[in-house]
Amino acid sequence: MTAEATYDTVGTELPALVCEPISRTTLALFAGASGDHNPIHVDLDVARSAGLEDVFAHGMLSLAYLSRLVTRWAPQDRLRSLSARFVAITPVHARPTCTGRITAVENGVATVALAVTLDDGTVTLTGTATIGLA
Repeated sequence: MTAEATYDTVGTELPALVCEPISRTTLALFAGASGDHNPIHVDLDVARSAGLEDVFAHGMLSLAYLSRLVTRWAPQDRLRSLSARFVAITPVHARPTCTGRITAVENGVATVALAVTLDDGTVTLTGTATIGLA
């Protein structure tokens, strides 16, 4: 959170979070940290046997990045809810950018529309956060 953060104005854009490209190491470390050892995320042969060119990132990794975006902007104790919908895969080596914009302010709560987008414009995750204003 910065001193300039505004939580109660519709249209306010959260400072974007531009992540490093997703590496195979990132996928292996996330698998260990999350307990999600689905081989399609780390084993090239398994990915290819499923008809894919390469492994791809865990959807929950994108959600973790999105959570970081929100909690860097607003104090964690103000986060009331966070929901997401996975809409496309994140290929290995892709660079996710997380963005958010306040879409409503009602009853002391700001609603923030969220998205994770790749450099080629592909949106991989959409979501909503609600942030308490006090």
